Amino acid sequence: MLRFAPSPTGDMHIDNLRVAILNYLVAQQRNDQFLVRIEDTETKKNIEGKDTEIMMILEKFALKHNSVFHQSEHLNLHQTLALRLLKEGKAFICKCNHQESVTPYSGECEALSQADYESIKTSGEPFVVRLKKPEAEIIYQDLIKGEITTTPNEVDAFVILDTKSKPTYIFASACADMLSNINFIIREEIHLDNTPKQIHVKNLLGYDNKTEYAHLPIIQKEDNETSIKWLLEQGFIPDAILNYFILLGNSKMPQEIFTLPEAIEWFDLDSISKAEVKFDIDKLRFINREHLKMMDDRQLSTLFGFADADIGRLAKVYLEEVSTINELEAKIRPIFSPKNFSAKGGEEMKIIAKIIDQAPYFESFDSFENHISKESGLQEENLFKPLRYLLTGAETGPELSDIYACIKSYILEVAS
Repeated sequence: MLRFAPSPTGDMHIDNLRVAILNYLVAQQRNDQFLVRIEDTETKKNIEGKDTEIMMILEKFALKHNSVFHQSEHLNLHQTLALRLLKEGKAFICKCNHQESVTPYSGECEALSQADYESIKTSGEPFVVRLKKPEAEIIYQDLIKGEITTTPNEVDAFVILDTKSKPTYIFASACADMLSNINFIIREEIHLDNTPKQIHVKNLLGYDNKTEYAHLPIIQKEDNETSIKWLLEQGFIPDAILNYFILLGNSKMPQEIFTLPEAIEWFDLDSISKAEVKFDIDKLRFINREHLKMMDDRQLSTLFGFADADIGRLAKVYLEEVSTINELEAKIRPIFSPKNFSAKGGEEMKIIAKIIDQAPYFESFDSFENHISKESGLQEENLFKPLRYLLTGAETGPELSDIYACIKSYILEVAS
């Protein structure tokens, strides 16, 4: 079983989504389950509604899960496991709570007797519960990083229950992975220091099922490029974003442009780069443009409030110039907006608009243009410039013949 374990403490970032995508891919390839676990143990940092937002993003990207739960739902169970370790002498009470986050731990409370424990409880003095540090090195194989060895002092006697008897993130996560029987963990390399500690927790709890690990290299990016919400707001579509993050740092790809179902057929986690990768928004723009070109014409038109294949084809005409939904909308909206007849060339535009209003339907642009030229007497720039602005709301752009082919059934609305 594989899992995606985001924290509801802020917007989902590109690193988070990449982790979710790769976990989903591997789960599909293995015909295994994929669960979502909301890591809400650090309640002070949680932001209301972010858990729902995370699930909506996963749905938008078609990353289907088999189950979802909040870490806090299992608080009592994790506390019970911590107390079991305490009872078995594998953990100990520590009144040095001022050293809760200090490493290495001094060890001064590890030798406290049962009488000392009773005294601390009776006095009401704050205390934490620490796990005894391992007696030997913890060695595990990472699919991307290779063999990783951690000494007992590096693992240290870390806190598993805080002063309010609340399980810490590292302990709760290890318990949740064990109880869900997660056997493949794909996550960011920022969790490398947590992994040996979580292995140590599971070892002391007697969990000996094999777990595979893959820690993904960091994605270098600009601050304003980190949020998935921001990418969507900029007009990048989910299929393109998925394509880009599967492609990112991957050395063995049979093709550059693909869909998620296609990637399931050939994706290989072994081909992921071991070095940091850079987020290249220009590359994403290219991929986004290619996916927009691949969309069904009618479906594409719905992004702009239409349900007409002609408008989808119109958008694709402009894809030679732009790359995102927002940029396409900025081209299409002026076509169907009222025109400014008081600007330069406005008189010619009025003449042309009146002729169009009284003209028959023309299938071809050449026939349409010849009719306007004949009726108005306008030639060359005196015809072409006002006609372009009347039809597109812009002074430059693609060939008018290509645009006319897509808007001819709307010509009376456009030329107004």
